[in-house]
Amino acid sequence: MASLLLQNIAKSYGTVEVLKDIDLDIEQGELIVFVGPSGCGKSTLLRMIAGLEKITGGDLYIDGERMNDTPPSKRGIAMVFQSYALYPHMTVYDNMAFALKVAKMPKAEIDQRVRNAGKILQLTDYLDRLPKALSGGQRQRVAIGRSIVRDPKVYLFDEPLSNLDAALRVDTRIEIAQLKENMPESTMIYVTHDQVEAMTLATRIVVLNNKTHTIAQFGTPLDLYQRPENTFVAQFIGSPKMNLLPGTISAAQDTTTTIDVTAGGVATVPVSAAGLPSGTEVQLGVRPEDFVVAQPGDAVIFEGQASYTEKLGEVTVVYFTPRDGEDSVIAKIPGIADVSKGTQLSLTASPDKLHLFDASGHSFFYK
Repeated sequence: MASLLLQNIAKSYGTVEVLKDIDLDIEQGELIVFVGPSGCGKSTLLRMIAGLEKITGGDLYIDGERMNDTPPSKRGIAMVFQSYALYPHMTVYDNMAFALKVAKMPKAEIDQRVRNAGKILQLTDYLDRLPKALSGGQRQRVAIGRSIVRDPKVYLFDEPLSNLDAALRVDTRIEIAQLKENMPESTMIYVTHDQVEAMTLATRIVVLNNKTHTIAQFGTPLDLYQRPENTFVAQFIGSPKMNLLPGTISAAQDTTTTIDVTAGGVATVPVSAAGLPSGTEVQLGVRPEDFVVAQPGDAVIFEGQASYTEKLGEVTVVYFTPRDGEDSVIAKIPGIADVSKGTQLSLTASPDKLHLFDASGHSFFYK
């Protein structure tokens, strides 16, 4: 198994810049997830690691060896694509064994590797079946099995669950998580647009920004959720996205900052903005799930009128009528709340759940 080092990686097609300044140090045994909006370059970055796309600038190292000009077959990687790409006339066994047979590996070793992969992926009872006799999730496991039998240094997954329905995605996601537990030394890189997959599978997450063409933040799932470095990450991680309320600083202390929210509320955030004058424009971040209905005596952060509600049983999602120049504010209230269109609500949140960003979108927590 292997570690990877990406130094100042860049990719462009002529004058069109796709990626720039990509610096990553991936340790052996990690499961790294690339996420970001469409067009951010996450699949392109994966394909550059695989050797399927030429690296325009920078250096790629696998286990300390520079790989920029090494062909894909010599990099010690195995890739699982969005499409299963199974041979329909071959059994599960033969599909997984095919690459090993082409490499002229001894039959006994091929058999041992295929049966071991079948055991890991719970495919032992299906080795004699054709792909058409398998479910979508089972076919995806066969595709993963073709990678496992090769015993690569690095596993690359390019949106492997995107072709599955919602229920099957959950089941297969759990299976991939269990697979990683059974292969703790394996290094895996996984591309997805689904942040639930990213949050549940990743050791660390790389969030790519489609506007700057570079990394917006690299960290553990909870780091990205609890301490986003900027508003891009804050609104990309979490569903519904984080609310951003414009406001101004009214008092900046060494450990706390008080904000006058433009919508009419007041909030005290446990971060320092010392040195900034009163009236400095900022953005107050509150996740929908961190809002609670204010009780008498609570410091109200936001007041608004409900324009639409979603009663989901476990939570009631409330959308508030947006004010001029502002996005709609969203709150997730636990349980089945007695809220309907037109209901006026006052909301508050615990200070340790609040986030503060400057006018350009950078978090005060990292200043």
